[in-house]
Amino acid sequence: MHLPDEAATRALGARLAAVLQPGMSVHLSGDLGSGKTTLARGLIQALGFAGRVKSPSYTLVESYEDSRLSLYHFDLFRFHDPEEWQDAGFRECFNGRSICLVEWPERAAGLLPAADVRIRLVAPRPGGRDATIDAETDRGRRCLTALDPLLRPA
Repeated sequence: MHLPDEAATRALGARLAAVLQPGMSVHLSGDLGSGKTTLARGLIQALGFAGRVKSPSYTLVESYEDSRLSLYHFDLFRFHDPEEWQDAGFRECFNGRSICLVEWPERAAGLLPAADVRIRLVAPRPGGRDATIDAETDRGRRCLTALDPLLRPA
């Protein structure tokens, strides 16, 4: 799917927020500047988290809490070895009450829980990007089935 601008990338995040359930994990892959954090911002804001949505590039994780769920936004770009995932103690964040967004999941290859939804962003030309979305779990496939009508033009 082609996303022509930042607004379209945020809108995809918002549409995804409408179909995610607590306990799900979303992996966001793509080069620097491909729109991973922009998509995450759209998703987090659509879930009702007010205020500034910061990139977790330096903190590794930003958490957002409300009465119904916890959302963890990870950025693993600074990891040099997948074992750093184990050492960081983030595994406990992946539970039935949380939604976890993981940028650069390949930096913890083989150690992360399976992605329910995986989104790959590629910026092939200035001003736009392409998104490929797939599911790795039954729960993720149900999510994408629910997402499909939301992606069609009105």
